[in-house]
Amino acid sequence: MSLSNILGIDIGGSGIKGAIVDSESGQLVTERVKIKTPQPSTPEAVAIVVQQLIDEIGYDGELIGCGFPAVIKNGVAYSAANIHPAWKGTNIEELLSEKTGRRFIVTNDADAAGLSEMRFGKGKGVNGNVILITIGTGLGSALFTDGHLVRNTEFGHANLHGMIAEHYVSNTARKKYKMSWKTFGRRFNEYLIMIERITSPDLIILGGGVSNS
Repeated sequence: MSLSNILGIDIGGSGIKGAIVDSESGQLVTERVKIKTPQPSTPEAVAIVVQQLIDEIGYDGELIGCGFPAVIKNGVAYSAANIHPAWKGTNIEELLSEKTGRRFIVTNDADAAGLSEMRFGKGKGVNGNVILITIGTGLGSALFTDGHLVRNTEFGHANLHGMIAEHYVSNTARKKYKMSWKTFGRRFNEYLIMIERITSPDLIILGGGVSNS
């Protein structure tokens, strides 16, 4: 396998996904594999699923990149909004490396998606303020200024109408309140107006599972 082919894993509140990616081109080398996030999603339970994912994909490399739904500093989770609270304070890089025998580099999941967009996608070559919003179990955000990432912005936890924003508009909120897509769209537009006021973006990129719906 080429040295540029790296396994990328996304740990989410509802699913754990992975595929081997050519880090030079950003293209998938294998089909994406998805396994449901175990419930409860404790560190030990998730680590078992991560190993299952590695085995199913058949990855034999040492390095694995991983996006995780939390504020991440030096591999440690400082929050746990859409995952089991036991993750808070856990060194994810050390845990997953120990459990799988591979070397993990872990960052916030939206930041990881944003870095990909800025290198290979809609953000490539765009200066000024660029923000990626991911819409899934919660709301993720990745903010770039002149191509530089501002880590762990977590605008999904900003206040919107007296609520945490992702409790007001996300896929979880849509299902909880049985929203029509029209209502969801109106609420999401209110969220984007707030984001525009905070960041004055030159480009907004939308991603995540709901963005395809």
